[in-house]
Amino acid sequence: MTRGGRQRGTFPKGTPLALKTNKRGQVSFVLRTVPRLKMNIRTIDWKNNKVRIIDQTKLPHELVYLNIDKLKDLWQAIKILQVRGAPALGAAAALGVYLGIKDYPGKDWNGFERELSNVSRYIAGARPTARNLFWGIERACDAASKSKNKPVFQIKQAILAEAKKIMLEDMESCRRIGNYGAKLLRDNSTVMTICNAGILATIDYGTALGVIYRAKEQGKNIEVFSCETRPLLQGARLSTWELHKKGVDVTMIADNTAAALMRQGKIDMVITGADRIAANGDSANKIGTLNLAILCKYHKIPFYIAAPKSTFDLKIKSGREIEIEMRHGDEVSMILNKRFAAPKGAKILNPAFDVTGHELISGIITDKGIIRPPYKKNIARILGK
Repeated sequence: MTRGGRQRGTFPKGTPLALKTNKRGQVSFVLRTVPRLKMNIRTIDWKNNKVRIIDQTKLPHELVYLNIDKLKDLWQAIKILQVRGAPALGAAAALGVYLGIKDYPGKDWNGFERELSNVSRYIAGARPTARNLFWGIERACDAASKSKNKPVFQIKQAILAEAKKIMLEDMESCRRIGNYGAKLLRDNSTVMTICNAGILATIDYGTALGVIYRAKEQGKNIEVFSCETRPLLQGARLSTWELHKKGVDVTMIADNTAAALMRQGKIDMVITGADRIAANGDSANKIGTLNLAILCKYHKIPFYIAAPKSTFDLKIKSGREIEIEMRHGDEVSMILNKRFAAPKGAKILNPAFDVTGHELISGIITDKGIIRPPYKKNIARILGK
């Protein structure tokens, strides 16, 4: 027996083991050290005059970085979800504007403005639902406009500086979201989430998962159930990966397991991200979010959205005005674009997002505080500060 009372040579179920053979040929089991990634990673950055992103289509099997110096390549990376997540797309959009105009040869503002407009429209066409994508473009264009009386090379630098500023602001705002949201979580809370609203959706921390990370930093024990998130499995491939690497107790589940867990009383709260929030609080997020919100309403479980101020679109009154991105049917009919799960020729519907009505949302955790109903009034009041 060992000092801990365990029979020598036995280990708890799930313990990582490796075979070891000594010089005499005797074989024994030893504990295998599991590599733990220090999560001081950045989803998107500006390095060596290139946009550096984590290729999220390679996760969880490989952590691969892409260095992009052409706008068309960044546009493609956005389109095929190599970089994704509302806040990260804000930074990608602003950096994309710089990539698109950095080689403009002219010296006059009028010609530069026309090129800037063309580049902006091109980037905006990548994905229509995410508010932060358009917000990042607007920030870059505003920075250019404020410098229009300066030489063109200085206008270009102003755009790049604004893109870097967006990244720094996101790092700060996500931590504020975490601070506000962590107050909602008691020790030993169990949280369900969908898709990925963590490090990989932001610069380096997260919105919905940032709440969990902050609670863990405060010493709270938090258990997470991560919905797999069909069809592209962002909850399985991305959220479960980063939560596990951060040392959070995470269990991945099939999307259709959520109701059973709620009925069994195993879920204390659901926290998700958002891609666009209307003035009345209606929130667009990954398809399947509405399902969870309705289930929470039925089971009397708090349902929270976590998103920065930049995700709000106060120009639209309700979720009915949010354009929903429709993606290729192969994402549904095939498993990660590799194996068909449906007969060829079958009709496929593949909306990337759904809209959760404000009446289903318990609160919206923002970098300005937690907004509660009535949303139209309180969104204007709190975000107007």
